Amino acid sequence: MNAERVALPAQLFDCLLPEIEDLAELKLTLFCLFALQQKDGDYRYLDYDELLANERLMTSLTSLDGSLPAAEALSRALEKAARRGTLLEACFESHGRQVRVYFLNDVEGRASQRRLAAGQWQPDAEDAIEILPPRPTLYGLYEENIGPLTPMLADAIREAEADFPYDWIEDAMRYAVQRDARNWRYIRKVLDSWQREGRKSEKAGQHPGRHAGQDGKDGQEQERRKQYTAGEWRDFIQS
Repeated sequence: MNAERVALPAQLFDCLLPEIEDLAELKLTLFCLFALQQKDGDYRYLDYDELLANERLMTSLTSLDGSLPAAEALSRALEKAARRGTLLEACFESHGRQVRVYFLNDVEGRASQRRLAAGQWQPDAEDAIEILPPRPTLYGLYEENIGPLTPMLADAIREAEADFPYDWIEDAMRYAVQRDARNWRYIRKVLDSWQREGRKSEKAGQHPGRHAGQDGKDGQEQERRKQYTAGEWRDFIQS
């Protein structure tokens, strides 16, 4: 289960899924719903060029029909989604060339399309946000960095997801790896400590969980490590 969840509109299940028969259109629709949620600001849109440059999307589309060039496969899927009314297409001229952008067909998207058509706003390439791939699941992170995942460990991670942010759990795993304490009990101890004491000094160059006033000096780091190897954390360290 991925910690980054995507909110899907109810219409997707009530109206769109029963009607979409073309797999390329379906893949594009789902990708756009994911990508648009990464956008910030007053206007959420996807540029044709950024869609075409997205390797994951294009690999997905061209794998359906290897005879189609990438640009044609994307254009066909976009045309079908726009004709169905899932996406709204808008064109404008920028630096002597025509630019195509796409909005989700909701209240916000329709308002953005109208403002663009009226010349009240125009997308700025400098404001474009990279469409990032989904982060790996916490289960995958655990298996890659800590050890094999058992059903009991999966349940423990699932419980932690309900109690802590994804970034905390990810940082706690990294913290455990740095200290060669590769077991879930240690990771949970770190999380409980952060929740109890607070993450007060998350500054560049500092390890997760280091407290305020520790500036990275060797003596202070040794004192910090001593706390984990000689105190209540002793039983959780694996040599």
